[in-house]
Amino acid sequence: MNTRQFTQNLATFFETLSPQSVAQLHTLYDAQARFKDPFNEVQGLPEIERIFRHMYVALDRPHFVITGQLVDGQQAFLTWEFRFHFKRFDTTTLQTVRGGSHVAFNEQGLVTLHRDYWDAAEELYEKLPLVGGVMRWLKKRANT
Repeated sequence: MNTRQFTQNLATFFETLSPQSVAQLHTLYDAQARFKDPFNEVQGLPEIERIFRHMYVALDRPHFVITGQLVDGQQAFLTWEFRFHFKRFDTTTLQTVRGGSHVAFNEQGLVTLHRDYWDAAEELYEKLPLVGGVMRWLKKRANT
């Protein structure tokens, strides 16, 4: 098993992800893979595909930039920047969410677990018009 190569293949896939290539997730993910992020917790390839397809509906020009890779045994951790434009709020400003993904591979090199870690409050909610002001105020109050 070459986990480094599987990890690099996954990184390349996400950096070149497009609405059309979402249908190719089956080449990298096990049919019963689990996926979790701050908004979703699903199992099965159809549900994982649904999440990534929805990303292209909800956001304008979303794309990932992989900034680091750590590999250990049959698992890896990828750090990334997710860049996009809002479709309804500040449509001109490039938004960036920084996070990481823990992935585990089976013996065939397919992802069986994909868990994203990122701070939804700091990286997303604080950037929204009405919610952002409240989130920044709460953060300031919690730090005083």
